[in-house]
Amino acid sequence: MLSGRRLDLLDPSPVDIEIEDIAHGLARVARWNGQTIGEHGFSVAQHSMVVEELVAHIQPAVDPKWRLAALLHDASEYVIGDMISPFKAALGVSYKDFEERLEHAIHARFGLPAKTPATIKKLIKQADRACAFFEATQLAGFGHDEALAIFGAPPAGYRLTIEPQAPSEAQKRYVHRFHVLSEAAGFEPVQAAFDTE
Repeated sequence: MLSGRRLDLLDPSPVDIEIEDIAHGLARVARWNGQTIGEHGFSVAQHSMVVEELVAHIQPAVDPKWRLAALLHDASEYVIGDMISPFKAALGVSYKDFEERLEHAIHARFGLPAKTPATIKKLIKQADRACAFFEATQLAGFGHDEALAIFGAPPAGYRLTIEPQAPSEAQKRYVHRFHVLSEAAGFEPVQAAFDTE
């Protein structure tokens, strides 16, 4: 990692995980395998920030720690990339186990329970699918009806106009949002491994 950490992918340790590495990686991983319109790809970092915002829109009283979990819901992709769902399914259980081990280490690093409660996972998945609806129709060439059939309708009252950000901007905003949510959740601030300015 750019922080100097050496992360063992088969046995990831929480002490080798830094938010700056996560933000750097996610800001450079494109959703839809980069098959989107615009000068910049829509990064997993930016997607994660929208999902966190959607979680709060759907359930305004949700605990800040679960908003943090929503922000980190795709954090494992900072090292394994964003594989499209059909490919994940084709890889089978071993991929899911690998992804889960990394997610548990990330959660441990930042003070979250290793396993997210089922109700929160469902909420995050709902927000994730809503974000995918907006991405599909605004960036990936899907028609409204096609996206509706695949992802379902986004929550009432939520509007989003997507403007993909440059990686440096998405990275900076992701780190900032992480610190805001960590503080709101009462978690200790994480020391930066390197300067992101």
